[in-house]
Order: sequence, then structure tokens, then C-alpha cells
Amino acid sequence: MKKNLAITHASQVVTCSGTQAKRGKEMGSLSFIEDGCVVIEEGKIREVGRTADFETQLHGFKGEVIDAEGKAVLPGFVDSHTHTIFSGDRAEEFSWRLAGSSFLEILERGGGILSTVRATRAAPAEFLYEEAFPRLDSMLAHGVTTVEIKSGYGLDLETEIKQLEVAKRLDETHPVDVVPTFLGAHATPPEYAGNQDGYIDFIGDVVLPAVCEKELAEFCDVFCDTGVFSVEQARKLLRRARELGLKPKLHADEIACLGGAELAAEIGAVSADHLLHASDSGLEAMAGAGVIAGLLPGTAFCLGERYARARHMMESGLAVALATDFNPGTFYSESIPFLFALAVFGMHMSVEETVTALTINAAAALGRADSIGSIDPGKKADLIILSLPSCTHIPYRTGVNIVEKVIKNGAVVLDRSLTR
Repeated sequence: MKKNLAITHASQVVTCSGTQAKRGKEMGSLSFIEDGCVVIEEGKIREVGRTADFETQLHGFKGEVIDAEGKAVLPGFVDSHTHTIFSGDRAEEFSWRLAGSSFLEILERGGGILSTVRATRAAPAEFLYEEAFPRLDSMLAHGVTTVEIKSGYGLDLETEIKQLEVAKRLDETHPVDVVPTFLGAHATPPEYAGNQDGYIDFIGDVVLPAVCEKELAEFCDVFCDTGVFSVEQARKLLRRARELGLKPKLHADEIACLGGAELAAEIGAVSADHLLHASDSGLEAMAGAGVIAGLLPGTAFCLGERYARARHMMESGLAVALATDFNPGTFYSESIPFLFALAVFGMHMSVEETVTALTINAAAALGRADSIGSIDPGKKADLIILSLPSCTHIPYRTGVNIVEKVIKNGAVVLDRSLTR
């Protein structure tokens, strides 16, 4: 529902203003409006400024007025990389990982992605929907107002379509906006064991055209890494996807320095994600091509890997976005507070850089920086109100969710203050 709403006397309105990703040093430059006010009409932001500047207008305001004294207001968070639709869990392999098994070793044992593929293939669409809906509820409670959801747990025509149709239904029925990405090249299914090239041909010739005909995805992603898909295979599939109208993305250089970052620059990807082992030359090429670096520190944390070099990337002029990588295997968490803490304490990003990475830059990684990701007149009124006076309190209250209210299209869709 699109409503009229005014938020007044906020201790801090963090605007994250802009319509494109912020690069390098720009990421640390945020605008803060003290005693701030946001006026919303018909679900869109009309005006932003100091409360004193709007007092006359607000006397006859036809809509709800929220007094946010002592509370900070931010754009709704954008989670730009998730695998939210799946069946089953991988608790058993969690123990394997704690015992020292690597990602590839688990995959070779039939675990990992292939374990989730088996369960997801067997699950009816209605079951997948019912399982995913409360996951989106939890994301919303953590301040997420837009989320990307990938397929990739089908690795066949029927299940890939099933996942994307569930994503479409979630977008239509849940307050959180869902951005769909096709990730058919997430792993090689058992029926194509030893024939990766044949599987890439199958995806490009059969599955991609069906996805595009049904208009079920905006992006095509490929897991380009050692033990998964080569640079040549990823290039072939992403070129095919672009011919069919999908925008390219990449899981790149997570396990080893394979050249995924360089391919992302070459192919003109919107973003390349993970990048734990990306080369300097690859990152420089990405910066030159305007590819956004999507960093997923929760996955590195759970895998016991070194974090991506966020500081180096920003100093190289890259735009950095942050996302949870929510998935049943390597980071089974939708916790934005935890993600925020990992960015600040693990990757040494400033609070300002982290806010930028979770708002305007994450929106740009989904091609939506012109409509969400900042508190600017004309944009969708997707906002959060914290229970504390500054965004600095997000990492300071380490791991604690301090989102009090979530506003979507100008309507309050979650209010924790009502449960006190």
C-alpha cells in the first residue's frame, strides 16, 4: 500500500544521496541531517530536510506523522546476493566443515550445492514458497526492503523454472521486493558429471530461452571458479544470456584466483561477487569497467577464509556492495547486524562505507539505484527507523538488531515498538 507519511525530529537522517554507485573515497562521504524530516506522498519521497523547514507544511498534512526524536532514519537495506529459495538443510556437512573439510571436498562427497539440489528438486513449489516466506519476514525485520534471490538449486529445466516462479510469487505477495537472478551454472549436476561443456550447452540452448520466454529473471549469474566452471564456460554462457536480454553477474574468484574478476570486466558484468582471491589486475579492470564488487564476508567467516580486500578495492576506485549470501550451506544467516560487524571489524570498513555498501551501492548492484537505496525526492519511500540515535550504533551494538520500524512504499510494514 502506498501511503502519505511524515517522519519528524529524527536525530539523524542518513540520506546516502545519489542515483549511481559510489566509488572509492566517495563511499565514506554520507550526508547527515540532524533533527531531520522526510515527507512521503503516495509511497514516494517528496521532500527531505530539517524538521523546522517543514513545520508550516505539516500543520495540514494528510497522513501519518511519526515523531522519530532520538532515532536515526536510513534507506532500507538492499541484500544484493542471496539463495533464499531451497529445501532441506546441510547441518551434517556443517560438522564436516568444522572438522576441516573444504568446500570442494564437501562437494565431491555429494554434499554442498548438490545436496540442496536433491532436496529442492523433490520439493513442490508450494512447499518452497511456504519455506521462503518466513525467511523474507526475517530479512524484513532486519531492515531489508529489497532482496535478490538466485535460482541454482535445480540445475535442470523444471526445477530452475520452479524456483524462479516461486521468486516471482514472493515478489507479488511479500512486502520485500524480490529481484530474480538465474543461476543455472551453480554446479554441474550428476547427470552431466564429466561433461561440463555439455551442461553449459544445455543451459544456454534449453533452460535460458525458457527462463527468458517466461520473463522470470533479470540477471544471469555463473559460478566461475576452480572446481566449478571455467572462464571460457562462463564467458560463453554470459554472452548467450546477454543475447537473450539478461544482465550478467558472476560468482568470481572465491576459491582461487581463476580470472573471474578479469572476465567480469571484459563481459561488462553489473557485479562480481565474493572476490576473496581476485588479482590486483582483475580488480583494476573491474574498476575501469564500472563493475561493482559484491563482498560477502559472512561466507568467508563461516568457511574460515580470509576476507576480501575491501580497503584495497576502495582505494583502487571500486564501488563495493555488501550482501549476506544467505544460503543453506556456507552462510545460513540473514543477519544484517552480523554482516555489518564483519564489514567493520573484519574488513576494516568505516561505518559510513558500510552503510553505503548496504544501500545505494547494493541498489546499483541490482540496477535500481535510480529508484531505491537513498533518501532522495522522487525515490520509493523504503526506509528504516532505528531505535537509537545514530547509524554508528549498528556495529556498536554488535550483532543486535536495532531496527525499530520498516517503511515500504510509504507504509509502516514492521513496528517493533508495538511489542514493548
